[in-house]
Amino acid sequence: MTAVNPGASRQAVVEAALVLLERMGLTPADLAAVPEPCKQVPTFAEYIPVVSAAVSTGTRRAYGSYWDRVVEHWGARRLDEPTPSEIRQLMAYVKTHVVARRNARGGRSAEEHLVAALRCLYQRAVDDGLIAEADNPARKVAKPRRLPATRRALPDTRLAEINEAAAATGDDPDLDTLLLRLHTETACRRGGALALRPEDLDTDQCLILLREKGETVRWQPVSPTLMARLIEHGRDRHAPPGGQLLRYADGHPITPRRHDHLWTRLGRHLPWVATQGISSHWIRHTTLTWVEGRGVASDATFREKRQDTRPAL
Repeated sequence: MTAVNPGASRQAVVEAALVLLERMGLTPADLAAVPEPCKQVPTFAEYIPVVSAAVSTGTRRAYGSYWDRVVEHWGARRLDEPTPSEIRQLMAYVKTHVVARRNARGGRSAEEHLVAALRCLYQRAVDDGLIAEADNPARKVAKPRRLPATRRALPDTRLAEINEAAAATGDDPDLDTLLLRLHTETACRRGGALALRPEDLDTDQCLILLREKGETVRWQPVSPTLMARLIEHGRDRHAPPGGQLLRYADGHPITPRRHDHLWTRLGRHLPWVATQGISSHWIRHTTLTWVEGRGVASDATFREKRQDTRPAL
């Protein structure tokens, strides 16, 4: 009986393995390389809080309710599971279950914001290496076309009616007329008014520091009368230097709900306000239209023009 050489047998196995590797397009070095472990794709319920904590306050405020809706529907699913068709289905659901508002336009804005919220979420996932850019389903869904804005500049007579109604109704006419005057004189957004602090008032130069959408910061000239009223308001309602300036009579900071309640109340007293969906943004649009229509006007001329449309403070 012929003895078997163990070394020769092992060599034959190695040679056979090398032939097989060659046919597969691999080398022994490829076998030695240790592949990096793939990142586990998180669920929406796990990942949305991470993204929410990383974005700006404005982004969180704009997209937060839509991320909540995503968690409600897809919380236990992984980010790489929903398809573009499923996103469109969620858009249809959001459109039909949108909260009715005075300026609602059939849910189109809700659809648009949902897509934007998902794009923000998925872009973060791409940046974190959780999914590939080509696998981003939100990029494959088009936003609804935005309809032309319905707002227009208000005539001085209408602006005067708004101010008169605010001064004669409600539980805090001093606050409401101050809000309207602030928006009229500075063309600030609602967020800019809410972010205003006592330390943002430059009394020597009659300037206020506004922090608004997109982290925009600007110094805005105001009239001495408005500056005095803002200082008085902060003092009487005990606003701390670094805290919110505009406050309720009990000293608590106002929220966006104050604007909502104001315009709802004005709509009851002025039916055309409710019919047209007038809001603080219309005041901003009115001021900007007046300034743009007259070129570069002096602050004094602007304040004199608007003084006629405001009640005394």
